[in-house]
Amino acid sequence: QVQLVESGGGLVQAGGSLRLSCAASGHTFSMYCMGWFRQAPGKEREFVAGINWSGSSTYYADSVKGRFTISRDNAKKTVYLQMNSLKPEDTAVYYCAAANRNVIVITENEYDYWGQGTQVTVSS
Repeated sequence: QVQLVESGGGLVQAGGSLRLSCAASGHTFSMYCMGWFRQAPGKEREFVAGINWSGSSTYYADSVKGRFTISRDNAKKTVYLQMNSLKPEDTAVYYCAAANRNVIVITENEYDYWGQGTQVTVSS
């Protein structure tokens, strides 16, 4: 069982930066693929970034490539999403998720555990 708690969301101006954190409980954190998803008002939840269990491999949605960076610290049981050059269209609730997979997965139904989400609002 893995419990996930996101933090670090907030209000930022366009062009600014935020770093999201997702703290996990459970002794098997290091075995999980971790992902970040987001859901904007009136839209479906979408994949943002994923990282494999060791942190050696990452994958990004085209919309955030080059601006966002996902990383993890298995000793701290935490995954991060560094978001730079933020745009108003990045406004959404951001969720972290854990998948008991040894590769990066990008679809919602492959993830086993979800956090409660953290709001990110980017003003123009």
